[in-house]
Amino acid sequence: MTVKLEVAEGVGTIRLDRPPMNALDIATQDRLRELAEEAGRRDDVRAVVVWGGEKVFAAGADIKEMQRMDHAAMVARSRGLQDSFTAVARIPKPVVAAITGYALGGGCELALCADYRIAADNAKLGQPEILLGLIPGAGGTQRLARLVGPSKAKDLIFTGRQVKADEALTLGLVDRVVPAAEVYEAAHAWAAKLAQGPSIALRAAKESVDAGLETDIETGLAIERNWFAGLFASEDKEIGMRSFVEEGPGKAKFR
Repeated sequence: MTVKLEVAEGVGTIRLDRPPMNALDIATQDRLRELAEEAGRRDDVRAVVVWGGEKVFAAGADIKEMQRMDHAAMVARSRGLQDSFTAVARIPKPVVAAITGYALGGGCELALCADYRIAADNAKLGQPEILLGLIPGAGGTQRLARLVGPSKAKDLIFTGRQVKADEALTLGLVDRVVPAAEVYEAAHAWAAKLAQGPSIALRAAKESVDAGLETDIETGLAIERNWFAGLFASEDKEIGMRSFVEEGPGKAKFR
């Protein structure tokens, strides 16, 4: 399998495994969607790490496969391509991308689907599709602009240039940079901490932020208000508030 799901201590690692560059061909895209949906369903998965291994996150789509496709073929495939990445973005649990080496094209778009991105100090990210006479097609024009702002996104998309980890951090494209040997460990630690948190409240927080970004402020506030009130019917709220009153802040042990 070119993508695997490994679960330990509440953390599910979605591992890309298509050497040497983790090129995202159609079979890999479809498998990614299947495992993202599985991670979302499984009760033993409470947070997710997306990882490409020690050497490379994902260097993009399989160009040889795409070269054989004409307009009709891509019209038929483009929705499936986007759906595979959207499945990762819609995992109703905290998701962190552990970025090593290259995260280009589809690889960068996959990283954009995470809630948080930790990059190796030697990582390189970018959207080079313009150099092929194309534009990003797996969410890059939309998620990148929402993350770093339209002008910065246009610079990356128009030029196709690659950015090193330090610039990616400055742009807001990644959230943390660590030595290459520590990327997965750092990402797993982030996920493991949240895996011990209130799962329903975390889902509410993620959906409130994500859904709110797609609409106006009044609708966003309504989404937040409904989730906030709804959590008063949850076990998370009972455990958290009881612990706060009896033991002080930050000591609740959620189930």
